[in-house]
Amino acid sequence: MASPGHIMAAQAPGNGEDSVKNGASRRTNFRWFVLFVVALTYFLGGADRANLAVAIPYIKADFHLSNTAVGTAAAVFFIGVTIILIPAGFLFQKFGVRMIIAFAVLLTSLATFLSGMTNSAIQLLIARFLLGLAEGPLPIGGLTMLNRWFPARERATAVGIFYAAFKLAPALVPPIAAAIIYSFGWRMVFVAFAVPGIFVAGIWMLLSDYPRLSRRSNDAEVNYINENTASIPTAKQQGARSFPILDKLIRARTIEPLRSSRQVFLSANLWGCAIAYGMMTGLTYAIMTWVPTYLIEVKKYSILQMGIVASAPWIGAVIGSILGGILSDRVFGERRKPVMLIAAGATIFTMYALVLAPNNPIALAAMLVVTGVLLYIGYSTFVVYPMGLVSPEKVPLAIAIISTLGALGGGLSPLVVGIILDHSSWSVAFAFLSFCSIAAFILTLLIVEPRRLNH
Repeated sequence: MASPGHIMAAQAPGNGEDSVKNGASRRTNFRWFVLFVVALTYFLGGADRANLAVAIPYIKADFHLSNTAVGTAAAVFFIGVTIILIPAGFLFQKFGVRMIIAFAVLLTSLATFLSGMTNSAIQLLIARFLLGLAEGPLPIGGLTMLNRWFPARERATAVGIFYAAFKLAPALVPPIAAAIIYSFGWRMVFVAFAVPGIFVAGIWMLLSDYPRLSRRSNDAEVNYINENTASIPTAKQQGARSFPILDKLIRARTIEPLRSSRQVFLSANLWGCAIAYGMMTGLTYAIMTWVPTYLIEVKKYSILQMGIVASAPWIGAVIGSILGGILSDRVFGERRKPVMLIAAGATIFTMYALVLAPNNPIALAAMLVVTGVLLYIGYSTFVVYPMGLVSPEKVPLAIAIISTLGALGGGLSPLVVGIILDHSSWSVAFAFLSFCSIAAFILTLLIVEPRRLNH
């Protein structure tokens, strides 16, 4: 007998076709094109965040900003994101993903362009706030699409690639943005990065919200996706790799998925994951926002040296995101918490180790690569985890809650670091980030690892 989650995913809202469309018996792989479009979209979102970090030293000089003011510019972006996330989750449930994301991508390009046209700190704050409102729906829509288009056995890998694309942006953007600043000034960075979103919005029109509605995926692919559509791996599936001691440590439990909005909002496990994710996101955006400034002000690097070394943690992040997804899906039998704990635990030490970072650019770049790998080996799994708690139709709402706490962490952490730098030292700033890792580790340890009843 099929599970309720299986039935809901197969008969998801918006499926207007009563008959299953005909297709060749050989399975298509259009889901991977969907992943490409979703990842490309989030890559652009990451680029629009990373370009500010490279331009900050020059914006500070032009607008005469303090470190606290710079932290505020980073924070207002996340205020915009936080405001839009929960409403976006409900909008995706009601109206679908494709058209909303296409519109959001166009608005993101417009807000990015406006960032380059600002002439004062207030105008910059407004532009970054608008960027947050425009970009906020992107991760929820992208993750909702991946949940619909990928079976559970491939889901952490797909989400890992999704986050790897996002972190590829700050790996590639610093040297590109540095070259643009060197040749044309900081304003042209935002103008140049505004253009690609116009084309990506058009590509979204080629997609369908559900595999069954797509003319580019045949019956074999639809059946493969729906074969294991329930978000929570069964005890039998997880038992394919038996780790009884590990299951005790990660508090693996057999549960029924949460099916109502009330259950989702009242879930202690969901909120524990969300707060931990907020802590980890805070680390990410503190690094993205402040490492370029750290390299110029403390290490005394040139703009080109900074551009190269500042990309190092994100090269590690790309590796860590993909590796973590593969480990979760294949090595740990679709268990999510092990890699989450590895990321939070390792980052406790890597954050404070940056205080003792060497001056040599090659050695420092190597340390930042390792930092990125360890931070991101479990980062993407924080948003795969709630897919294991809720029924398929509640995934957008669950992701919206997780993303809201992530946005709060991402907004507050750069601001706190800016305040610390105005009144103390980089050592205290890195100690604060290490404390965030400790909190994330403890919270992750306390939540359960969900498993579904066998059917």
